[in-house]
Amino acid sequence: MAAVALKLSAPWRSVRLRSLVRFSPVPSLKFHTTASPMMGVTVEQFEQAKGKLSTLKNDPGNEVKLKIYALFKQATQGPCNTPKPGMLDFVNKVKWDAWKSLGSIPQDEARQQYCDLVGSLVAAEGGSSAQVAAEAAGSSTTYQTLLVTTEDDITTIKLNRPAKKNAITTEMYNEIIAALEQAAKDDSVLTVFTGAGDFYCSGNDLTNFTKIPEGGVEAMAKQGGELLRKYVKAYIDFPKPLIAVVNGPAVGVSVTVLGLFDLVYATERATFHTPFSQLGQSAEGCSSYTFPKMMGNAKASEMLLFNKKLTAVQACELGLVTEVFPDSSFQSEVWTRLKAYAKLPPNSLALSKQLIRSMEKERLHAVNDAEVERLVERWMSDECFNAVMSFFQAKAKL
Repeated sequence: MAAVALKLSAPWRSVRLRSLVRFSPVPSLKFHTTASPMMGVTVEQFEQAKGKLSTLKNDPGNEVKLKIYALFKQATQGPCNTPKPGMLDFVNKVKWDAWKSLGSIPQDEARQQYCDLVGSLVAAEGGSSAQVAAEAAGSSTTYQTLLVTTEDDITTIKLNRPAKKNAITTEMYNEIIAALEQAAKDDSVLTVFTGAGDFYCSGNDLTNFTKIPEGGVEAMAKQGGELLRKYVKAYIDFPKPLIAVVNGPAVGVSVTVLGLFDLVYATERATFHTPFSQLGQSAEGCSSYTFPKMMGNAKASEMLLFNKKLTAVQACELGLVTEVFPDSSFQSEVWTRLKAYAKLPPNSLALSKQLIRSMEKERLHAVNDAEVERLVERWMSDECFNAVMSFFQAKAKL
């Protein structure tokens, strides 16, 4: 695709840059690092993403193309190490600035962000951003809202709606259930959840509440309740070690189910927020049981009743998060550790998890049922409807 002209306003004139960034980055560039996968993305998957980029029909604009260019350079050459172009070399200066702005982001993380960005562009044109990863990983299943890969005995389920902060749609709920069922049966040792882009997950996509089926609000509430029951059950019954790699802010159901994970690693910039009463709703994900058990009744009530937002450090101090890492080294530290865990004897890990969970499994299913029953009532109430509508109205004014 030909590059689109970009206008830069200068005090003395406007300059049109006609060849700013093209969709086929220089093919002769080679990786300076090994081909070992990081964050679920291999060099092969990176090449798949690069190929998908050339098939885009719509021009995403110069800002996005600059980002693509910069991530490609960072992924293949590392941090910007070339001299700054002269002031009158407008084209190369803009490109240099974009690359330089990435700072010391590791090459594996730049490769990850490159694939995420390309995936979101492909998805925006009606394609499946998951196909890049699924094809490279040899998976027979493709997903529209997830990237599911298996490398180094680790199955990674990545929420892949970065433009919507990975908000969970009805389709996404069903795909996560399917991905967990797939991961439970595959040959991997560990299963990891994470998010594409800057957010881990922003919770429920509230447009779910605007799609009223033929049976009205009551039918919508009952259908939503059964889907939620099945969704949480998939976490309760998951047989292998389940690890959350919380790469950014987490909201709502993405926070509550963390009590069902075996490990939760978070970047220092992550936050944890459960604004249920603000939306006229109630707790789910077994959090009405797991949160008081982890952090005590008073602190759990602050979160679940009074919408208290926790920093990553606070969440760690309360037992919701296992460990917090500096954002600059988060991915490399966490994935180095996870790869080491994946070399442990798989049957020993799975059987030990079952022993830990067996005493509480029946209780967790009962809590899930009770929470869903209460939520179905909430969803049919005027109070909940008015709270959700107020949210949309406030958002529309922004």
